[in-house]
Amino acid sequence: MTTQYWLMKSEPTSYSIDDLKRDKKTFWSGVRNFQARNFMRDQMKTGDLAFFYHSNAEPSGVAGIMRICKAGYADTTAFDPKDKHFDPKSIPTRPQWFMVDVQFVEKLPRFVSLEEIKRNPKLSGIMVAMRGSRLSIQPVSKAHFEIIQKMGGG
Repeated sequence: MTTQYWLMKSEPTSYSIDDLKRDKKTFWSGVRNFQARNFMRDQMKTGDLAFFYHSNAEPSGVAGIMRICKAGYADTTAFDPKDKHFDPKSIPTRPQWFMVDVQFVEKLPRFVSLEEIKRNPKLSGIMVAMRGSRLSIQPVSKAHFEIIQKMGGG
């Protein structure tokens, strides 16, 4: 099976690459966008690699790498009325939302900012650099993944 590559956004004030390094593994929950949900539900597989992207930060950018260690399954936060991601339309027998489990691979020795990504002509066409692209989970080509990984010293 071919490895796929992803970029997954999190605000570092909520959960950062350092949190994942400490925890070693976590579930990636709370995604409430249908396209991002579909990526997790239908396309992400165990063994895929993903950039951990710090969003809404100064600066925003790629902080590290993680591996998908459990493919898509029902996002249980949607079932909990006390959780901020609760969705009354999502029920265990008919879940609306999905999540994956991720495990820490590495914190990049050098943070790669969104501005650096935008300035690099070899990264032309990468979704995160496109105007108006706010999707929290995005596919990344193998070539783009390798370029950013190298930029970060990984």
